[in-house]
Amino acid sequence: MSIRVHQLAKELGVTSKELIEKLHGLKVEVKGHMSSLDDDTAVLVKEELDGAKPAEEKKKPKTKKTAAAKVKADTVPEPEEEKKAEDDGLKLLKIDLPVTVKDLAVKLQAKPNELIKKLLSRKILVTINQSLNEEAAGSIAKDFGYKIEQLPTQEEELIAGYEEKEDPAKLVPRAPIVTFMGHVDHGKTSLLDMIRKTKVVDKEAGGITQHIGAYEVSLPKGKVTFLDTPGHAAFTAMRARGANVTDIVVLVVAADDGVMPQTIEAIDHARAAEVPIVVAINKIDKKNINIDKLKKQLAELNLMSEDWGGKTIAARVSAKTGEGIDELLELLLLEAEMLELRANPDQPASGAVVEAELSKGKGSIATVLVSKGTLKIGDIVIIGLNYGRIKAMFDDKGRRVQEAGPSKPVEILGLSGVPLAGEKFYTVSDEKKVREIIAMRRLKAEKKKLENQVQKITLEGLYDRIKEGEVKELKIILKADVQGSLEAIKDSLEKLSTQDVKLSVIHYQVGNINESDVMLASASNTIILGFHVSMTPDGKALSKQEGVDIRIYNIIYEAVDDVKAAMEGMLEPIIEEVFLGRADVRQVFKVSKVGIVAGCYISKGLIPRNATCKLIRDNEVVFKGKISSLKHLKDDIKEAKEGYECGISLSYKDIKKGDIIEAIEVTKVARRLK
Repeated sequence: MSIRVHQLAKELGVTSKELIEKLHGLKVEVKGHMSSLDDDTAVLVKEELDGAKPAEEKKKPKTKKTAAAKVKADTVPEPEEEKKAEDDGLKLLKIDLPVTVKDLAVKLQAKPNELIKKLLSRKILVTINQSLNEEAAGSIAKDFGYKIEQLPTQEEELIAGYEEKEDPAKLVPRAPIVTFMGHVDHGKTSLLDMIRKTKVVDKEAGGITQHIGAYEVSLPKGKVTFLDTPGHAAFTAMRARGANVTDIVVLVVAADDGVMPQTIEAIDHARAAEVPIVVAINKIDKKNINIDKLKKQLAELNLMSEDWGGKTIAARVSAKTGEGIDELLELLLLEAEMLELRANPDQPASGAVVEAELSKGKGSIATVLVSKGTLKIGDIVIIGLNYGRIKAMFDDKGRRVQEAGPSKPVEILGLSGVPLAGEKFYTVSDEKKVREIIAMRRLKAEKKKLENQVQKITLEGLYDRIKEGEVKELKIILKADVQGSLEAIKDSLEKLSTQDVKLSVIHYQVGNINESDVMLASASNTIILGFHVSMTPDGKALSKQEGVDIRIYNIIYEAVDDVKAAMEGMLEPIIEEVFLGRADVRQVFKVSKVGIVAGCYISKGLIPRNATCKLIRDNEVVFKGKISSLKHLKDDIKEAKEGYECGISLSYKDIKKGDIIEAIEVTKVARRLK
């Protein structure tokens, strides 16, 4: 419904010209007496002119109260959020944003014209069906005692349900997930074979494990789930993945070889994943071995064994004879007991994908590890961009199972596609909701692909990628041609750490930058610095695929200077305001086609045309923004100097005689490391 200007003027007993002037004063744009106004604007004008209240305020339908009561019931905040909102003196209101003026009015238990009036006072002209963004809606809601918060999406609600704190009474002990890592040929798979009493190596080409397998082993004191990661450098990516889904890492080191390059890589992967390390000293059956020498090497890597006064558990084992296996398993169960690993088997299942492939006969097959709840046949699971109803499940021995509880590895069939290793899965009861979530995920993935957004950290993009918090951290992987240069650069870089920015060299080694380095950088969101080294072809190709930033230098100080500059870019810049000039407002004019013009006298400095200015009244800043126009008489000028008169227009119209206009230059000054 609408009413023309002349009709409203007649109702109010004023001329159309007077009404048009009033409308212009309220920032309502109308061209003439035949212009139309919506009902809410008309009501607002009536209130402004004669204080008359609209009919709907005098007569409240009973259904209105019921609706308001319903809204209030639907928007009861959660305890923590409610407490936070109450601390601000506001009630928490969760709504979908953007929201129309009409809908927001219902949520706030107010009338639309009240909201329109308040928005008009903020120089915002809206209609009843116009949408408000979070900032505008939040501003209005505060006036009514509410704090606005965006309702979570279906996906956010789903994930929040799995990640919320569980009732301790429902938690039961779960089996630890253990990953074997270490240098190639140090006996990781052979050691696991001895534990499992099977032969995996014999089935695989070259004796190298070519996939990550998950196996459950029953022991007298409980169960343990083992992840067998490959030992060859070409499969370092899988090793990084294994370290991120495990509770304990068993670092297998051969007693006759000692610490090797891939041993160090395995340690760095485990530490990047913040996983406790248990050392298994393998091949103790061999002659002429020096255990103390090996322990010294480990101590230099901050893995001091307990018998040397450290905290690292070290067990002597032989994959060939089986010696020490029982002691190792007891130590693993003891470590797991210290970690207090618990989960609720009665909740909907969630976990992670260990590996996945496409089988000609079975379709998409995924090996998953259940972390919470119990996975059952017929459950609907959502994994990344794929979903499906579980048709069949198999344990690590190939036997069909009906369900899988926490820490149990199983192969599942029935997915719509092949998920990526490391992706999380969740069970959802509503298949329609699953399709909607998948559709949104695919839309976001496509949008991300089109926008070509690089998620990996780079020296140039550090400032935009820093995490929230007082301490910011820059992680680095360092490779150099000789040990002397490696130590010198590492020491120089670590000295750059300050109370504001922490620098961590998470992996450093002599040699060219390879695929393993790139994968570790990708897994831990790190940059790679090289000194007098090159990249292997595989490493170069993978760095492009993963978006890892690699910098190679020939001069040490250049590398250090670049990192220092990047770290300073991580710091918040200091905002400074430089005073340019001051103008005293001596008169205010209303000029046709221009609007409000302040007649000013420049009492100090100068006022540039493109300057940012502050309008000061009674020693308080009432407006801050750009100058709309700067004139001397009728001519536009670039600047007005001290002692001259000029006319200044601002986007802010409420200028009064006696106000002061200060011109300033806003600059950002980079903070320097202290």
